[in-house]
Amino acid sequence: MGSYHVRRQCFRLDAEALDRLYRARATPLLIYFARRLLDAEAAADLVAETFAAAFESRRGFRGTTEEEAIGYLYGIARNKLLAHVHADAMRAQKTRRVPVDRRALTDAELERVEELAGLADLRQAVREQLGALSPEHQTALRLRIVEELDYGEVAARMDITEQAARARVSRGLKALATRLPAFEDLA
Repeated sequence: MGSYHVRRQCFRLDAEALDRLYRARATPLLIYFARRLLDAEAAADLVAETFAAAFESRRGFRGTTEEEAIGYLYGIARNKLLAHVHADAMRAQKTRRVPVDRRALTDAELERVEELAGLADLRQAVREQLGALSPEHQTALRLRIVEELDYGEVAARMDITEQAARARVSRGLKALATRLPAFEDLA
């Protein structure tokens, strides 16, 4: 029995294809970032960084379809998001630095991003469900998430062990996750 080769035709991730992807995916990516960060300006920055990275790495794309290109783009977006979250965590541990100069979004642009991402509804849902948690879980989440204290500081403020502080934060986050409505991504 003879074997044969099926030649794969590659989808070229060139400037034209990236332009089409930008037109189709910039807004859904903006919403993706805004819903995860609750920060419209950071979301806009990450959309730009994602497309810049896609352009820079376009020659490394080996997919054969536009759907694979979209997956490639969202893989880059996920990595940009993780890097941003990690950098924010590192900045919170260090002294605050002077921000990099960049064009700030106008109030109208910020409002539009928040509207597209449904951030007002999401914030209200978080407030309501946070209020339904036990006072211990509310306090642990406020200290750890809002005030960005490390677990040792949370424990000291709550007069509990660090292990108990970690447990309260973890349980509080799990309770919030199960109580909050699903906000469907437009990815």
